[in-house]
Amino acid sequence: MTRPLVIRDLGLIAYEAAYDEQKQLVAAKRSDEHLPDYLLLLEHPEVYTHGRKSKPEEIPNNAVEIERGGQATYHNPGQLVGYPILRMEPGHRDLHRYLRWLEDRLIAVLMQFGIAAGRREGATGVWVEEGARKIASIGVAVSGWVTYHGFALNVCNDLSGFQRIQPCGFDSRVMTSMLQSLGKAHCPPMDAVKAAVRQEFASFSWMGGQPFWETTDLGSTAYV
Repeated sequence: MTRPLVIRDLGLIAYEAAYDEQKQLVAAKRSDEHLPDYLLLLEHPEVYTHGRKSKPEEIPNNAVEIERGGQATYHNPGQLVGYPILRMEPGHRDLHRYLRWLEDRLIAVLMQFGIAAGRREGATGVWVEEGARKIASIGVAVSGWVTYHGFALNVCNDLSGFQRIQPCGFDSRVMTSMLQSLGKAHCPPMDAVKAAVRQEFASFSWMGGQPFWETTDLGSTAYV
């Protein structure tokens, strides 16, 4: 089975605009099962969001409430955000498996740059330093078995904004980045990280087995 995967690089885009784009794609895919899957890659200006599991005391006053899983998190430039808009076919409608697949893709991306990453039991996301520090957050939602929201990988962003929250319920000091792991001299540019993510997502089906996508990479183009 093959299905087109359209990869869009939206650059730096306001959270609300990216959210609207996701919702439009989800609605379109729900009404037409023949549409391609999508992977939106982008960065956000500074913004806090919180999901369904957030406690009132964890939410900043200006946070955007969204329907993804997870708790409060923080986005800012230098953090690579990915929103996969994928149709979950019958027989593969397993959100826990999908979350593990997302983690695996990011673990493989980090490995390309010499960062040993893995999972932490009971905590969704990608962790380094033997589970002591969190380098990528994951929170997803599904509508009509079409996925949206996704992951946020800290590449070279300023992490001080996490101090206002308990990111995903943890002390803010657990957060780290590729820059902190590798040092300034060895941290890859954002374009290199995006290229690694494109390659990884285009090569491995979350449903298992061989790749099932025919990939169209639109680079910096926002719309087909």
